Amino acid sequence: MKKRYLFLMGLLCLCLFFSEEVKAQTNPGTPPAAQNVGKISGVVTDSTTGKPVQYTTVSLVKKGSSTSVDGTLTDAQGQFTFKGVAAGEYSLAFSFIGYEAVSRHNLVLTNQKPEVSVGTIRLKVAATKLKEVTVQGLRPTITQEADKMVVSVQGTALAAGRTAYDVLTRAPGVFIDQEGNIQLNGRSGVTVMLDGKLTYLSARDLRSLLEGMPAENLKNIEVITNPSAKYDAEGSSGILNINLRKNEVQGMNGSVYGGSTYNFKQVGFTLGSTFNYKTGPWNSFLNLDVARRVGGREATFTRVFYGEQNTTYFDQVATGNFEVQGPPAVRLGTDYSLNDNHSVGFMTYFNTNKLHADFLTDTYIGGAPNSATQYIDANNYNSNRFTNFTTNLHYLGKLDTAGTTLSANLDFVRITNRGDANFYNYYFDLTGTKRDSIDFLYTDTPNGYNIYSAKIDYTHPFSRGRKVEFGAKASRVASDNDSRFFFNNSEALVLDPQRTNHFIYDEDIYALYANWSSKLGERYSLQAGLRAEQTVSRGESITYDQVNKRSYLNFFPSLFLQQKVTENYQINYSYSRRLQRPNYGNLNPFIAYRDPYTYWQGNPGLRPQYTHAIGVTQTFKKDYSLVANYQLIKDVMAEIPILDVERALTIYTIGNVDDGHNLSLTANVPVKIMKNWDTQNTALVSYSKYMTMVGEQKATNDQVFYSFQTNHNILLPGKLKMEINAGYRGPGAYGLYEVYSQSWVNVGFKKSFLEDKLDLSVNANDIFKGQRIKVGTIGRNINEFDQYFRARSIGINLRYNFSRGAKFDPKRQNSIDEVNRT
Repeated sequence: MKKRYLFLMGLLCLCLFFSEEVKAQTNPGTPPAAQNVGKISGVVTDSTTGKPVQYTTVSLVKKGSSTSVDGTLTDAQGQFTFKGVAAGEYSLAFSFIGYEAVSRHNLVLTNQKPEVSVGTIRLKVAATKLKEVTVQGLRPTITQEADKMVVSVQGTALAAGRTAYDVLTRAPGVFIDQEGNIQLNGRSGVTVMLDGKLTYLSARDLRSLLEGMPAENLKNIEVITNPSAKYDAEGSSGILNINLRKNEVQGMNGSVYGGSTYNFKQVGFTLGSTFNYKTGPWNSFLNLDVARRVGGREATFTRVFYGEQNTTYFDQVATGNFEVQGPPAVRLGTDYSLNDNHSVGFMTYFNTNKLHADFLTDTYIGGAPNSATQYIDANNYNSNRFTNFTTNLHYLGKLDTAGTTLSANLDFVRITNRGDANFYNYYFDLTGTKRDSIDFLYTDTPNGYNIYSAKIDYTHPFSRGRKVEFGAKASRVASDNDSRFFFNNSEALVLDPQRTNHFIYDEDIYALYANWSSKLGERYSLQAGLRAEQTVSRGESITYDQVNKRSYLNFFPSLFLQQKVTENYQINYSYSRRLQRPNYGNLNPFIAYRDPYTYWQGNPGLRPQYTHAIGVTQTFKKDYSLVANYQLIKDVMAEIPILDVERALTIYTIGNVDDGHNLSLTANVPVKIMKNWDTQNTALVSYSKYMTMVGEQKATNDQVFYSFQTNHNILLPGKLKMEINAGYRGPGAYGLYEVYSQSWVNVGFKKSFLEDKLDLSVNANDIFKGQRIKVGTIGRNINEFDQYFRARSIGINLRYNFSRGAKFDPKRQNSIDEVNRT
């Protein structure tokens, strides 16, 4: 174990040593006056309409060099500025998709002439489409900022013909398992946001929403490993914020799509459309998605219970199937510009579907290996009607020309589940000494959540790059879960009071934050913040007449220091404190039945976990990054299998397993193999350690974990695009579990027709069936399971993009957490 610590600490020290060496060799004799002379500015317009062209790429190139020393994008007025430019002679290069490239040369900065304005740059609409434009967009641009990594999606091949879910799964450091749980840099506990707003969706329904959203609608993905105080403290591993493009085409545009998948057991399909309509001050959208989503698993469960007198061997083979289908999910909204500085809008999302699932098991139990004395045939069938209604009202105001803004959001979410299940258990005695028997059970599990949230944010910039942010938020969650369990062995249902539970949970969270950012000279910038959150909760089990009340105030500081060592090398240092509150269902002490020897039970005494995160990020040439992170996790929440040796019973619950440590290094390396072949590669090595009590003994679970993911975008002849996504995850540790390795290879092809209006995509996922989840537990008793969630599948998708309206107008081109716990 000490060797593992020394290995990882050595890598970290090597990174820091390398950064110091680079600093020592950077312009050692350059006088300070020559490093900060002045600025270069200008404005970019359309040569035909005279309107500003926003988001034009402007590159600053020093004479005698073929690479840019800096780059920027024009703002809403088409303006751009390079500040802190050293003395010398420069050129500017302007480029934007659909326009001809433009250059300006012989721009000289001196101490006597510290400012240069190039005036108005007029871009002409390109007469032909250049093949090179497509090639340059094969790989998404990755930008490292002080507190986040920004993955640009707009205009890349990664977005073409794909869904938002596809793009998210391929973001650096992101891994999504077969059940929809998201991990970031090998750690769970990730919060997902859309346009800076919490999604209020479960993992399954978030996936449905993103699978129905064309990736062409995305502007970028912000990977926020250590969020600032502006964000909710919820999410121990960070935040993924998906920013959508704003509709900029006057009139109507959108797409219709359809597709089918086959996992070699079941067939699923998806149909949908997106509509955008812009006229005058109104900008509206409508998304419809109807699908039949299918899945299942094949699994084996092995357990050995070592008792004082006897040893019991438990072997189980299981098969599960599910399908989810319902009327179209609807997401619609509109924004109305009161004037150039103020806008209001709303968004609403409605989704309802019906789940049908079965879980069929064959179980053999005996006192010796391969010597069973009892066989149980257990068949579980359940259905559930899920409904989600989410609505948001928002306001955005620009209070002055300096950039002072005020925004406000009101959210309401209603989630309901109406579920029931039948359990048919058939017992067979293999010794011939006992009679065979049956045991039929039935459950009715209605539950619902009401979530209310209000927040306000204020931003005020000052001169010399300084900015202050303030904000407040209040949220309330009210849930009602009435789980009823019945014996179904006679003509009438008989209530089982031992497994029936009516649970009511209310939670209020009040938050305040302040954030300050400033430049510290020309090479350093600082961002510091503090967030305070007061949590008041009350959980009541009406059945057992038990009430748990909690009230706690926590402070969450954050600190970010960005150092610009050279034009091509920068270092970011960060610290933040985060928390992960228990899932509402995990606090409910009800029993979820799986088979006569396996069930899951909630834990009303579950405590939140807290994380201290320290990070050092090195960025090279704005594309390559090396991230070192350390996390100290207090009161780790993890699944705990409790083994009742005498009854050969396994009870799964979520508990606190003391403290955890995680030390990791993550490298993001883009490589252009050929002109038409681009790759994005992510490598991770980490060390995790968990300590807890197993029985009456303290146990340690630690592991060096490593993973690698590579994404290849290849432009083949005939404009056929090919994408290969492959990865490997080595053995890992989490809580009491030892997780075995897994791998995957996904391949996709895309071809466009009808002047790129019609996209045909074909894909094959997990070709070699390597995404098998195999897990064991530490301790004397054995509890292992091996499951495959039918990740291997083939699919075909067809999407048609349409537009009926005015020509493209470049003037305005720009582009909540409580529910994640349901």
